[in-house]
Amino acid sequence: MYSRLVEKQESLAVLGLGYVGLPIALAFAKKIKVIGFDISEKRVQMMSNSIDPSGELTREAFEGTDITFTTSLDLLKQAKFFIVAVPTPVDAHNVPDLKPVKSASETIGQVLKRGDYVVFESTVYPGCTEEDCLPIIETLSGLKMGEDFKLGYSPERINPGDKQHTLETVVKVVSGCDAESLEEISKVYELVVKPGVHRASSIKVAEACKIIENVQRDVNIALMNELSIIFDKMNINTYEVLEAAGTKWNFLKFSPGLVGGHCIGVDPYYLTYKAAELGFNSRVILSGRYINDNMGNYLSKKILQHLIANTENVKQAKVLVLGATFKENVSDIRNSKVLEVVKTLRSYYINVFISDPYAMSHELNTEYGFDLLDTPENDYNAVIITVPHQTYLSYDDAYFRSITVENALIADLKGTFKDKIKSRKYWSF
Repeated sequence: MYSRLVEKQESLAVLGLGYVGLPIALAFAKKIKVIGFDISEKRVQMMSNSIDPSGELTREAFEGTDITFTTSLDLLKQAKFFIVAVPTPVDAHNVPDLKPVKSASETIGQVLKRGDYVVFESTVYPGCTEEDCLPIIETLSGLKMGEDFKLGYSPERINPGDKQHTLETVVKVVSGCDAESLEEISKVYELVVKPGVHRASSIKVAEACKIIENVQRDVNIALMNELSIIFDKMNINTYEVLEAAGTKWNFLKFSPGLVGGHCIGVDPYYLTYKAAELGFNSRVILSGRYINDNMGNYLSKKILQHLIANTENVKQAKVLVLGATFKENVSDIRNSKVLEVVKTLRSYYINVFISDPYAMSHELNTEYGFDLLDTPENDYNAVIITVPHQTYLSYDDAYFRSITVENALIADLKGTFKDKIKSRKYWSF
């Protein structure tokens, strides 16, 4: 398989061309023939014109690539090596939503041929690839894994907005259904991953390693959030405490904040769901999720307390939210906890306005029913700085004084302006 791909006698296909799939497809397309498959005709048209619908990649990323973008199953059938990179969200009750990955499995089942390889990159709980996806593929294709085709799993490590830790620069974990597939899959990924690959002993091990990467971060951030609540009651600045503690060589440098996005705020629920299915109720992981999921309510309460204490007519109070995306310097608004804060404050009839240099107003409106503010005014009773976008780093005390009333609160969630705000009340997680 590897040799035929390198010699461009066969093609590799990537199913799902979002934040994860498109960078993978383009990286391989610089080395081998690639078919980029997506169910959205609009997205396919944009990518065919060298435009990344997610706004992460520039036109230059498409240059020098041997790739065909399509929604056609007939064209997809021409591939011999399939990579699945579709989303794996949770529903409103935090239950894993496997519809996208199962739909992709159905698509694979319709185009699979003898000798083909299928590798899943979508984040799932251990066992999902073999227990949920494989039966669909085998039933629809009439083929048997191991005998007719090979199956593998290689967890994605794409970090939106991060230009340093990319597919090409981070060690890739790979796995296969047998020794032969493990080696072939490893060699294929080694085409684009400069540091090389880590060969996991099984598909389940590879699935589990991805899950715990984000569970670990989630639990550690939850600890910081809980500490920030405790320190706030003691009138201690959390970031000053973390700065002091960080002088010890083995102190882990995590910080408090709103935990959203498509990974940290979602992946732990996949593991706890599977654990519960096996009769084990997680305590530490779900406790961390509880704390992080409630930080938006905690923030909203702090803002309301300030407005009630410092505003004659709370219904006339104005709050400016700087940052709608789930992290700094990206346009990604998926599972952004910022919008939960906006919704909560508006439920108390507070006038909330949102500004963000990276987010798209039409996307926010479609997803959450909110629009972006064009230009800030000069009479806000509170300003919430949710993420340290590069644009915000040049702001100073004079700027915040110019857009707020005298007794306003500057709520700086990530401590970006610690020791810089002098003329207004300052608060941070």
